[in-house]
Amino acid sequence: MKTVLKVVIVALAIMGLPRFIPDISVDSFWYALLAALVLGLVNLLIKPLVKLVTLPINLLTLGLFGLVINAGLLWLVAGFVPGFDIGTFLAAFLGGLAVAAVNWIVSKF
Repeated sequence: MKTVLKVVIVALAIMGLPRFIPDISVDSFWYALLAALVLGLVNLLIKPLVKLVTLPINLLTLGLFGLVINAGLLWLVAGFVPGFDIGTFLAAFLGGLAVAAVNWIVSKF
């Protein structure tokens, strides 16, 4: 139940992104929910491998490269989910930052 609630909260966060970041568009809540599910799978399956491969640069940047990884993965998700589009990498970076913040807040409860 907690996982379902977390996915719904992330979907709501994704729905709110276009209000603050003009280069992001979400057609409906269902596409945002699908994007949240795909993002969860990407974070579960692909992110650990990407973090391992980019470990040296992540150490050099004191972990800040993780934000770039989040942006890239969010952009990847936007490429696979219809109805969820990200126009620029800056928009993906800001969106990734916002989704990461929401995930962090949700994980505290």
